[in-house]
Amino acid sequence: MTPGTALVRAPGPRLAEGIVTHVDRRPVDLVLAARQHEAYVAALRAAGWRVRAVPPADDQPDAVFVEDTVVVCDGLAVLARSGAPGRRPEVTGTEKAVRGLGLDVARIEEPGTLDGGDVLQVGDTVYVGLSGRTNEEAVCQLSPLLCARGRRVVPVRVSGCLHLKTAMTVLPDGTLIGVPDQVDTSVLPCLWVAPEPAGAHVVVLGADHVLISASAPRTAERLRADGLRVTAVDISEFEALEGCVTCLSVLIA
Repeated sequence: MTPGTALVRAPGPRLAEGIVTHVDRRPVDLVLAARQHEAYVAALRAAGWRVRAVPPADDQPDAVFVEDTVVVCDGLAVLARSGAPGRRPEVTGTEKAVRGLGLDVARIEEPGTLDGGDVLQVGDTVYVGLSGRTNEEAVCQLSPLLCARGRRVVPVRVSGCLHLKTAMTVLPDGTLIGVPDQVDTSVLPCLWVAPEPAGAHVVVLGADHVLISASAPRTAERLRADGLRVTAVDISEFEALEGCVTCLSVLIA
C-alpha cells in the first residue's frame, strides 16, 4: 500500500457520551483523549499519509469514529447509514470531505444499515460484517457498487462484538488476523489468531508497516518477529467506547 490521504475527525466535547454496547461504561478523560488522538494522527503523518480533517460534529458523541461513516473503494465513496440512528448525522461532514477529494459518491438507503467498521477490504475481496449495525439489505446495496469496481463481496456473521473489524483485520500480505470466536470462519480462507483481543485491530500503513494499539503488546511482538514494522499507539480513552485503531481514520490510498 502506498500512503495516500487519511480522513480523521477530532474528538468532540461529548465524547464521553458515546454509545457502548458490549463493554461496561467507564469514565473518559477528554483531555487525555485529545492527546491520544493527536498522537494517532502524528503516527499517520510519520508514515507518509496526508491527513485531511473531516468537518467537526461536536454535537455527535461518536463522530471521532469516522471510519463508520463511509466506505471508500477505487474512487467511490459509499456513505453509510448506521444501524445506530443517532449516529446518522455524522455522515454530513464526511460527505463534504469525500466530495472535496473528487470521489464519486453513493449512499446506503433505507432500509439498509451499514457502519464502515463492518467493511474489511482484502485485495479484490470485501468482507462485510452482518452485525448489530449492518444488515443484509445494506450488503445487497453495497455489492453491485463494489462489484462494478472488480470486487467480490462476502458477508460474514459477527457475534459478541460491535463490528467485523472489532473481530478481524488484515496484515500487509493479505493474511487475516482476528478472534475466531467472534466471526463465522467458514466463509474465510484462514484466520491468524491474535494473541489478545486488541491484537485483532491492525491498520496497514505501508507494505511492511502496521499500526496497532498499545493494549496489544503480545501481538505487536509477534508481528515484529515476523519482520513487520509496528507502530503502537495508546488509545485507551477510545477503547473505553469500543473504539479501536481502525475506527479513527479512513485511509484512501
